[in-house]
Amino acid sequence: MPKILIVGGGYAGFYTAWKLEKWLRKGEAEVTLVDPLPYMTYQPFLPEVAAGEIEPRHAVVGHRRHLKKTNIISAKVTYVNHAEKKATITPAIGEPWEFEYDQVVITAGAVSRTFPIPGVADEAIGLKNIEEAVAIRDRVLGNFDKAAALPAGPERERLLTFVVIGGGFAGIEIFAELRAFASALLEQYPQITFEETHFHLIEAMGRIMPEVSLPTSHWVIKNLAERGAEIHLETQLSSAVDGHIELSTGESFDADLIVWTAGVMANPEIVRHTDLPIEERGRLRVRADLRVGTDDDVIADAWGCGDVAAVPDLTGMGVGGYCVPNAQHAVRQAKLLAKNIVATMRGEGIKEYFHKSLGAVAGLGLGIGVYQYRKIAVKGLIAWFMHRGYHGLAMPSWERKWRVIGDWWLDFWLGRDNVSLAAVQTPRAVFEEFASRPKPQVEAAAPKADEKPKADEKAAKASVAG
Repeated sequence: MPKILIVGGGYAGFYTAWKLEKWLRKGEAEVTLVDPLPYMTYQPFLPEVAAGEIEPRHAVVGHRRHLKKTNIISAKVTYVNHAEKKATITPAIGEPWEFEYDQVVITAGAVSRTFPIPGVADEAIGLKNIEEAVAIRDRVLGNFDKAAALPAGPERERLLTFVVIGGGFAGIEIFAELRAFASALLEQYPQITFEETHFHLIEAMGRIMPEVSLPTSHWVIKNLAERGAEIHLETQLSSAVDGHIELSTGESFDADLIVWTAGVMANPEIVRHTDLPIEERGRLRVRADLRVGTDDDVIADAWGCGDVAAVPDLTGMGVGGYCVPNAQHAVRQAKLLAKNIVATMRGEGIKEYFHKSLGAVAGLGLGIGVYQYRKIAVKGLIAWFMHRGYHGLAMPSWERKWRVIGDWWLDFWLGRDNVSLAAVQTPRAVFEEFASRPKPQVEAAAPKADEKPKADEKAAKASVAG
């Protein structure tokens, strides 16, 4: 039976496997998906997870629950040798082994792209996975708890100062959601005033959200400014050492939370460890039909899509002629890729990827959103409903949809779930603090202080009696 190996279980990898299960006949091929994580993260929900609007586990899709016919391997693919059609699989425990395949699908996704700015690697946190979103939520809640117990001063101000780097869609959404989150928390923290909370977004370009029109981006900036959030345009981060923010404008201040959303890059664990062709920006070189290669040279039995791949945008709307790395493209590319694999196996014709953007929609906090499609712009409450409607439907499987919709419904009646679980990062701390430990052998063998005189007295009496 032909073996199909899928490297990566994010958007593209999950959907490829999901659709192969649907379209392959029984016994037609064996599909294996390899990813170190046991789930796919629905990244558009990460800002809402960070703002306490969605339960973290509801924003992910379990591989084993929803991929019934796919072999799931929880491990990393550390090398793809397509010349020999072998992939090196490295588990968390145990020795690496080689996996032989007939066709390979590279969907390893992307990671945060950073720059060598002092302090960023030590102080900042990204927004690419569910663990980061949870950590952001817990940090905000923890900082409010600490600040409420402190008098006014530099330390209290630092705890209530939050910074986001990058003014793209991800940056604006997390920035706006955190501002809304903090405003909602003030009702529970009477010791803290609105004026004491500070939110800064740093953007190197002269505008935010390039996916929307300039007037729409100006509306977003004005809306956030009215809500007490400051956006610094044409400004670069110079340093973040020990949380001390230094900007290219000369401004400086201290912050306890720095969220980095200034770009992504193809997963280096794959693109740097394969004999498949990589283009100049470090992405897998892929044709419009999602086969690896160029217009003149096709790499047989190798496929790729999603953020890890440079997929040509045949609509002519893509930056540099390629599809932008977002969920809208990744999901649709994966569906076509699965169809093309099945068509290839059956000797049928394959299709090229062509998708015109459905527009851009963003949530900016409860009740506020923005939607842009060409020259059509919708702002405010209607756009917020459009944002939730689109992503609620886009979440894979009805089981996941109902969980997310349930969270939204409960939020409407009960409000956000504002409980920090930061202690989960050190679950054994309290147990270790109070746990009894055996005494060292030397100490146990030594006589107690009050026993030594008694022993000497007995020895003396025995000597006299003798």
